[in-house]
Amino acid sequence: MLHAINRYLLIFLAVNSVSAEDTEAERLFRDLEIVPDVLDEPPKELLKIEYSNGLNVVGGEELTPTETKDEPKIYWPADPATYYTVVMTNPDIPTRQNPATREWLHWLVVNIPGTDIAQGYVIDPYIGPLNPKESGLVRNVFLIYKQPEKQVFDEPLINNTNVAGHERFSTMNFAKKYKMELVAGNVFQSRWDEYVPLIHKQFGISV
Repeated sequence: MLHAINRYLLIFLAVNSVSAEDTEAERLFRDLEIVPDVLDEPPKELLKIEYSNGLNVVGGEELTPTETKDEPKIYWPADPATYYTVVMTNPDIPTRQNPATREWLHWLVVNIPGTDIAQGYVIDPYIGPLNPKESGLVRNVFLIYKQPEKQVFDEPLINNTNVAGHERFSTMNFAKKYKMELVAGNVFQSRWDEYVPLIHKQFGISV
C-alpha cells in the first residue's frame, strides 16, 4: 500500500513540475483557450506589442478598439538572417459562444527579415478589432512564425474595404502549408466601442 501511495505521489509531483515549467506565453494561451481554439500547441515566447499611444500589451487584458486601431510595433527574439510571418486573428466572430466565421484575419505579413516588418510582404494590412456590440468580449491573437526560407506565397491579397478573405481563415492550416514554426505570440481582449462603426463603414458592413 505504501509503495502505491509513493508511486502516485511521484506521478503527481512529476505532472505538477511540468506545468510549473510552462512559460508565461504557454500559460496565457492555455488559460484563454487559444489552445485549442486556434492552435494545437502554444508559443513559448511572449511577443512584445507596443501601440503608438504608449500602450503595451501585457497579455490577456482588455483593450478598446479605439486604443488598438493603429498598427503596433512588435518585437520577438529573431535571427536577422531568418524570415518570419506575423498573423493577427480573432477566433470569436460573431461571438465566442458562436464563432460561425472563425477565424477572422486582421493582419498578415510574410517574408519579414528579422523583425523588420516594413520590409515584409503584406498580404493583409493591419485592421484593429471590429467586433459588433453583440460579440461581447473577444480574443485578439498575435502570432509569429519562423519560415524555413524566403518563400513565394500564393495567397490572394486582401484589402480592408472588403470582408472577402478575412473570414474563416485557419492559422494552423496556413502555417502547415508553408512549413512554418511557431515562435512567439500574445493576446489581448476587446469589446465594441464607438470606433467600431467607423471600421464597419470602411468595410461596407451594415449595422
